[in-house]
Amino acid sequence: MTRLKTRIAELISAAGPIPVSQYMALCLFDPEEGYYTTREPFGAAGDFVTAPEISQMFGELVAVWLYEAWLATGRPLPVTVAEIGPGRGTLMKDMLRTLSRLDPALTAAASFAMIETSPRLTAVQKQTLAAAPVAIGWHESIDTLPQTPLFIAGNELFDAVPIRQFVRAGTGWRERMIGLDGADELHFFAGAGSVDPTLLPNEAENAPQGAIVEVAPARAALMATITERISSRGGAGLFLDYGYFRPGIGDTLQALRKHDHEDVLANPGEADLTAHVDFAALAAVVRAHGLDAHLSTQGEFLVEMGLLERAGQLGAKADQAAREKIASEVERLAGPQAMGDLFKVLAVLPAGIAVPPFAAAD
Repeated sequence: MTRLKTRIAELISAAGPIPVSQYMALCLFDPEEGYYTTREPFGAAGDFVTAPEISQMFGELVAVWLYEAWLATGRPLPVTVAEIGPGRGTLMKDMLRTLSRLDPALTAAASFAMIETSPRLTAVQKQTLAAAPVAIGWHESIDTLPQTPLFIAGNELFDAVPIRQFVRAGTGWRERMIGLDGADELHFFAGAGSVDPTLLPNEAENAPQGAIVEVAPARAALMATITERISSRGGAGLFLDYGYFRPGIGDTLQALRKHDHEDVLANPGEADLTAHVDFAALAAVVRAHGLDAHLSTQGEFLVEMGLLERAGQLGAKADQAAREKIASEVERLAGPQAMGDLFKVLAVLPAGIAVPPFAAAD
């Protein structure tokens, strides 16, 4: 039993069952034993590989889109270019290299920021970006960023923000809780808390007993903070994550450890806990703040941004092994059986502003 599992069991024994959202937050962000505060999750030696770690092309194309958004919104200066939930700093490293080539004057005048709550990951990012050609500031929240137009990217950010789950029990829906069984082991059960039926997807009315729905108020709150800033100060945002366009019925909470799935309750603090992102819900928050929200799959976005052309450039002077590696990276990033369809893209823009591959909203 992990130390965090022992502590969670003691908490439940003393105060009663806890909701999935609290369990997820403890597992991921506990200051002493949380996953993101104690472990190196990224890369082949970690528990999962993110798109920036797969290929430099990902960060390059994200940077191109942010640059095009900056141009489309009138080239504002001063300006802040930020990444939220920046992992090891690989995405920002590739973005900085690309932006420096596209427009040295922009990189010289912009403020660059990393929004990170984990001291351990902050140290990793500073090492990754030690040779960066510009000064970079680290922030624990958006609130402390410079008060300028904000162009922000986030990759696999929202999937790690805790969710709430509700289970069909009897004629209604009860919050899914984590308690202790007769052997003092963690287990799921239906608690007393209910959910406003208007928050449920249409399919919920006819869902069978034991069915699960997920709602994510913490994700909506984070997106609201981001969009309030863009709405008031200007800018744009690009967010990529795995999830779905329309909400439905189902349990997407999962634990990932050493590139394989395991029981969500097995090893608190030692496995990554995530859940699929409801992109329709995030887009609704964006539009409620008067901004345009555009959705696509990651595969469509990257291909339309020039992924194949960039792969051709990189492979033109490479040997056969390198070209095969590049082709494999393209398939992993954009292939429908890999990340291409599972991962979605949400672009946030001021109303009426068109930035390819997205047209202006009607």
